[in-house]
Amino acid sequence: MQEFKWSDAEKKIARRAFDAAFHKKCAAVIRELKALAVAAKTPEDIWATHDYLTERRREIDGKYDYRYSQLIILFGRLLREKWIEDNDIDGLGDEKLQFIYRVASL
Repeated sequence: MQEFKWSDAEKKIARRAFDAAFHKKCAAVIRELKALAVAAKTPEDIWATHDYLTERRREIDGKYDYRYSQLIILFGRLLREKWIEDNDIDGLGDEKLQFIYRVASL
């Protein structure tokens, strides 16, 4: 993977895009958690809710890595999964955007 230099302006764009995607994902988890809690009728349902949260925590912790060396791949993945949109990363350098779109197309 190519190393990229990040300008201060790009760092601000990246932070906004990252935070927006992270908060969208967490909001989705909260909605699903509420639905699971409302539907819970048995002790097994409680533990299934716990398992759901544990799995989402692993997924989020593994995916949302704000190291500049990882952001290109992350943004490509988030774009592909529709957690961010093109306009969220507008202003990043052309070379970074090319790599992001390449990752998104996989």
